[in-house]
Amino acid sequence: MKGKGNWLAILGLIVIAAILGILFPGSGQFTEDPNISKGDTAWMLTATALVLLMTPGLGFFYGGMIHTRHIISTILQSFIAMGIVSVLWVVVGFSMAFGDSIGGAGTGIIGNPATFFMFRGVHGHTDPNLAPTIPLALFAMFQLKFAIITPALITGSFAGRVRFRAYMLFIVLFTLFIYAPLAHMTWHPNGLFRNWGVLDFAGGTVVHMSAGFAALAGAIFLGKRKDYKKQIKPANISFVLLGAGLLWFGWFGFNAGSALGANATATLALLNTNTASAAAMLAYIFFDAARGKKPSAMGASIGLVVGLVAITPAAGFVNVGSSIFIGVAASIISNLAINYFGHRSNIDDTLDVFPAHGVGGITGMVLTAVFASGVGLIYGEVRTFAFHMLALVLVALFAFGGSYLLYWITNKIIGMRVSPNSEKIGLDLSQHDESYGVDQTSEE
Repeated sequence: MKGKGNWLAILGLIVIAAILGILFPGSGQFTEDPNISKGDTAWMLTATALVLLMTPGLGFFYGGMIHTRHIISTILQSFIAMGIVSVLWVVVGFSMAFGDSIGGAGTGIIGNPATFFMFRGVHGHTDPNLAPTIPLALFAMFQLKFAIITPALITGSFAGRVRFRAYMLFIVLFTLFIYAPLAHMTWHPNGLFRNWGVLDFAGGTVVHMSAGFAALAGAIFLGKRKDYKKQIKPANISFVLLGAGLLWFGWFGFNAGSALGANATATLALLNTNTASAAAMLAYIFFDAARGKKPSAMGASIGLVVGLVAITPAAGFVNVGSSIFIGVAASIISNLAINYFGHRSNIDDTLDVFPAHGVGGITGMVLTAVFASGVGLIYGEVRTFAFHMLALVLVALFAFGGSYLLYWITNKIIGMRVSPNSEKIGLDLSQHDESYGVDQTSEE
């Protein structure tokens, strides 16, 4: 009955959201605005679709790495984020990330939930502060896709041992209390980090560092798998390659779209994104080969994703030569971190989310402050680098400590760890009554 009650509570929240949609229908102002650039709008519509594609790509990327008895559950954990965060974003998430700052000028930490409640005022007109050449609604939808993939990234750290309905609750809490404040501080015109001069072109801090440290907290909080340290073959390496390819493809929207227009900055971001990822993929497999390993599909896939992660904060701020350095450096550092977590650490980060996304995000953030054109450390500007280091520490503490607290709260409401028997038979069966290529029924 307790499990049924939890599902009824979740259903109740969805019903409440539906009722709010009727009572607060939002803005209907989708008339033509003379300030809209048709070229910018066309590109941003495309970029928004590209970024959404990254989340299913991530599902395949993670799903291919895990044991076959958890593959459907792992992929579904990415898919369900698209549903939960989409509704939450319309209700209050966009307001908390990009609404009017609560706090003084230049010190914004979080947005007022009432600013765009139920997308009130989010329409087809431009906004001089957030979307000067595209509809504000399009800007909101573009930013939504970032909010969707961030909690999905976390799932790899506790793959194979989390209760699905508990994860659904955690997504809500994480989006509102970790992601939204970081997005506001970093990207809102009145945000604290933005006014410090912290550079995050497309989410190295907001997305990857926050997900990485939340993943580390989740791996510690949920504890080790029962078969931890046992060599488990990936379910489907073809899925890993497919997922990595979809991520690379979608990342052009992720980074180049963050220019918010069809312009030279978008082109630079696309150039740097592709180059850094290619360099990182090659560096990863060559580094493996130098250590006596054979070049592998897994290594190539992980390497290219690490390169994408690392170039994200720098994509529109550095030249192509710097992008190669960033990709190579991040690839080697993450390779070493993955090997450390896999062989020496007692932390069970199932799919190496922290050493890939967390460490990759940290590397990218630091090197952005080094190479950013005109304001980087190599140009003699110490202020940008100093504030990046301060922000790095604050983000790490906030994302790790805040997420750990949210895991604890979630666990008090809905136990997060599945039973030993559920873990043994697999989350596909125990959580969803489905299986990958085998017709069985649940034992829970």
